[in-house]
Amino acid sequence: MLEVVKKPADVAAKLLASQPLSGRRILIIVENLPVPFDRRVWQEATTLVRAGATVSVICPFGKGYTEPYEFLDGVHIYRHALPLDARGASGYILEYSAALFWQTVLAFRVNGKQGFDIIQGCNPPDTIFLVAWIFRLFGKSFVFDHHDINPELYEAKFGRRDFFWRMLLWAEKLTFKTARISIATNESYRKIAIERGGMKPENVFVVRSGPDLRRVKEVAPNPELRKGRDFLVGYVGVMGAQEGIDLLLDSVKYIVNELKRTDIQFCLVGGGPELEPLKQMAKDLGVDDYVTFTGRAPDAVLFEVLSTSDVCVNPDRVNEMNDKSTMNKILEYMAIGRPIVQFDVTEGRFSAGEASVYALANDSRDFGDKIVDLLDDPETRKRMGAIGRERVEQNLSWDHEVPKLIAAYQRAFGLVSPGVGGQVQQRSDTKAREGA
Repeated sequence: MLEVVKKPADVAAKLLASQPLSGRRILIIVENLPVPFDRRVWQEATTLVRAGATVSVICPFGKGYTEPYEFLDGVHIYRHALPLDARGASGYILEYSAALFWQTVLAFRVNGKQGFDIIQGCNPPDTIFLVAWIFRLFGKSFVFDHHDINPELYEAKFGRRDFFWRMLLWAEKLTFKTARISIATNESYRKIAIERGGMKPENVFVVRSGPDLRRVKEVAPNPELRKGRDFLVGYVGVMGAQEGIDLLLDSVKYIVNELKRTDIQFCLVGGGPELEPLKQMAKDLGVDDYVTFTGRAPDAVLFEVLSTSDVCVNPDRVNEMNDKSTMNKILEYMAIGRPIVQFDVTEGRFSAGEASVYALANDSRDFGDKIVDLLDDPETRKRMGAIGRERVEQNLSWDHEVPKLIAAYQRAFGLVSPGVGGQVQQRSDTKAREGA
């Protein structure tokens, strides 16, 4: 008799249907993106709701997200104003101070309305633990959802280890010290939580930012995005100093001026503090006619760009931050079935495997050569796209992460006993069943 292999979606649905977090109350605080635009946070929030928890989120306003309060898909969303995207030390101090003020005010508001037992802080920045300290006086616990390694991010942006870098290490240490549970986006982050943060291994859970395949789907291509050219190369992500878009623009210049390829259009989806400077850089390089910047765009535009693209790119520089970080765009490219060009970094290679080709570290010319080689080889593109889609379906979609997120919260609420390597074992004692 053949053994029936359960699909990850079925396993996740059955787990959530059992309402393992029924009666629990969770407050999620995220500072750098609005919800539901922040896809990881939104997937976590809606999953916790489906598991029976009451979930509230505090986040900033953003383009298209300007209501101070909304109730969407069972999630209570409280939004606040923030200064414009920070650039420089004074800008960051202003932004973080304003965020802390509103996070504290709104946390008291949530506590008086929906209530909460646990605060989940999502970095950056690593200052949300200060809100958690206040509510420890009221018996609330803290879960740290580790999105970015901020000391490495600072060094990638500014190229130095100075007083502010040391302050970030200090804030990171205090964040881990405050947290009862840490949720890491990959094994590299888990290692940091244990070795640099001093967390016990059984209290660190890897929950990857896998795409929800019910949301991330291929759609009909839009030929107009090619601007009359034969090929489209797509990029999705933040327009920041550390994302390597300048290297990509150098690659475009090399492709157009030296390889004499005028049949390729590039479409870059995303907003951020460097968007306008990057537009100017494209003009200065003389390639602005070959590069479309959409700015921050809704999912409909994002998926249309990816579905029209022949190749997708991730030009993140090779540095400590990018080497250890999992980039959501890689998984979304794979979910749409598109081949990838990126530089060779540890977590990028783990995610993509043979769905990507890997250029020499920070070499824009080799990056350009890899793009052109893929565009000229349709069979390889098709094969790599299929590998990526299959890898997401079998290993990296959000359905695979649902049991891990629930296990982390069961541990945080004391519903399970610790196991090995961040895993958990169900406790059968009455005290645990009662949530004591």
